[in-house]
Amino acid sequence: MDFCIFCEIILKQRSPLLFEDDLVYAMDIPERHPAHRAPIHFMVIPKRHITSVLELTSADAELAGRMFTVAAKLAKGKGVSDSGFRLVTNTGPDANQTVFHLHLHCVGGKKLDKIG
Repeated sequence: MDFCIFCEIILKQRSPLLFEDDLVYAMDIPERHPAHRAPIHFMVIPKRHITSVLELTSADAELAGRMFTVAAKLAKGKGVSDSGFRLVTNTGPDANQTVFHLHLHCVGGKKLDKIG
């Protein structure tokens, strides 16, 4: 495997930690980051390197479920559960996946533009 920035962040805990357990790591996205387009923006990342959602199998059901339950818990804690938030993962270059380690973005805190 080539260098992976998310694997490096998890190993060295170089980012503001929101949550960590045996399966996932969650971190805030700094406002200076180009992907930061909402007042609330964080990511939930599996600790095991998985390139994208296309690599998930039925054996990863607990991991996938944990990603979503952690995102929901953190969204509630950040005060966006009532107004709404978006969970998204990009898969492949046409979807603008730039880091090839599965990750779930959570954005909210304002009215979001429609997508699709």
